[in-house]
Amino acid sequence: MCRSIKILRTPYAAEVTDEDLRAAALQYVRTVSGFRRPSAATEDVFHHAVEAISATTKDLLAALEAHTGDPVALARPATGAAGVVHRPAGPVIPGTIQGACG
Repeated sequence: MCRSIKILRTPYAAEVTDEDLRAAALQYVRTVSGFRRPSAATEDVFHHAVEAISATTKDLLAALEAHTGDPVALARPATGAAGVVHRPAGPVIPGTIQGACG
């Protein structure tokens, strides 16, 4: 079963089970290793990595503070008074006018 890793912390996820943590850890190990299934020679290392990442993720989620409020609003980028999304400035390119349009 292949799953995408989803956000597991509150308020985005109401209830996170050990199965959710393991599924995220498994997907991470699969992505990092490049293997869907471990070989017989690497099976123990593969499963140990899944369990270690699952436990570390559980510790991380327990240590994070939960924000209160609307989860949809928390996921939106910050906007200014005119509703313009603020993004970090790009690199300065010599010989160009910064902030010029077009």
